[in-house]
Amino acid sequence: MIRAGIFGATGYTGYELVKLLQRHPQVDVVFATSQSFAGQKLSDVYPQAPHLPLILGEDAPLDAVDVVFLCLPHAAAAETAVTALTAGVTVIDLSADFRLKDANTYASWYDKTHPAPHLLAEAVYGLTEFTRAQLTGARLVATPGCYPTSILLPLRPLLTSNLPITGPIIADAKSGISGAGRTPKQNTHFVEAHNNFSPYKIGRSHRHLPEIEQVMGWFRQDTPPLIFSPHLLPVERGILSTIYVNFVERVTLEEIRPYFTAMYANEPFICLLPDGELATLAHVTRTNRCAIGLTLAGNTLVITSAIDNLVKGAAGQAVQNMNVVFGIEETTGLTV
Repeated sequence: MIRAGIFGATGYTGYELVKLLQRHPQVDVVFATSQSFAGQKLSDVYPQAPHLPLILGEDAPLDAVDVVFLCLPHAAAAETAVTALTAGVTVIDLSADFRLKDANTYASWYDKTHPAPHLLAEAVYGLTEFTRAQLTGARLVATPGCYPTSILLPLRPLLTSNLPITGPIIADAKSGISGAGRTPKQNTHFVEAHNNFSPYKIGRSHRHLPEIEQVMGWFRQDTPPLIFSPHLLPVERGILSTIYVNFVERVTLEEIRPYFTAMYANEPFICLLPDGELATLAHVTRTNRCAIGLTLAGNTLVITSAIDNLVKGAAGQAVQNMNVVFGIEETTGLTV
C-alpha cells in the first residue's frame, strides 16, 4: 500500500482527491490537513465525506507517508514541498508553484518571489500523456492547471506535427464555478452567477496563460501566438474549451485526424470523438477523461475539448501521475 497525506483537504480539489484516494485499492490515506477546520472531521465540512480527522499542516506526520498531495495556495505549497522532500517524501503539487520553469516569470505573474527556485528544474510537469516517461520515479510533480489541461491536450497533436499552422490560435474556454475555489467571492455567489455567463481576465491577464504558452513552446518551437479567453459558466464543474486553429492551406479532416489517432488511440483517458461530433461536459463530468471533437470550417479547425476541472483538471490527473510515479496501472482508482 502507498501511504498518502493530503495538505488542504477541505477545498473542492482536496475533497475530490480524498474521494479518489479513498476508493484507490493501493492507497491508504494517513492524514488530511486543514488550517480552517483543524480539530474537526472532514465529514463536518462535507456531510458525505469519511470521518477523517483534520489536523494542522505543521502537525502532519511526514515520517508516516510515502507521498503527499499539496492542495494549497501558491507559495505555501512550495514551502511545504521543501519540507516534505527533505523528509524523503514524494510530492505531487496541485498548486501553480512548480508549473513554470522560470522563477522570474513566476514572480511577475504571482507577485511573489518563488520560495524554492532550485526545485523548478527538477519538477516534472504532470501532463501525464506528454511526460509519462519522466514521471516514473519522480520526486516532485507539478500537476497542470485545469484550463491548460483542456487546451494543451487537444493542441499537442497539431503543434508536434508538420502541418502548416498560422496564428493566432484562439482558445475560448468556459469553466464551472468550482474552478474559482471554495473561498467565497462576489462573482461566484449563487445570485451573482446563476442565469449569468461572464468572461473574465480576457487578454493577457489570466495566470494560466504563461503556463499554456510555455508548454506550447515545448511542443513546437515556432508555435503561433495564443489568444486565451476564459469565461465563468454557471454550472458546478467542468471546462469546455473551443479552440480555433488556422491553416495556411486548405486541409481536410482526413488529413488532420491521423495526427490525433496516432497520438491518442491508445490513451485510456483521451476520448477522440467521431468527426463532426462536439465535445460536451456530459462526455466527461466526474471522470478523468478529456473528450476531443474535430470540426473543419474552411481553413480553420475548430476543436472542442471537455474535461472535469476537478478530476482531469486537478485531482484525477494528480492520481494518474501518482500511479505512474509508483509504477501502478495508470487507470487504477480512476473512471475511464
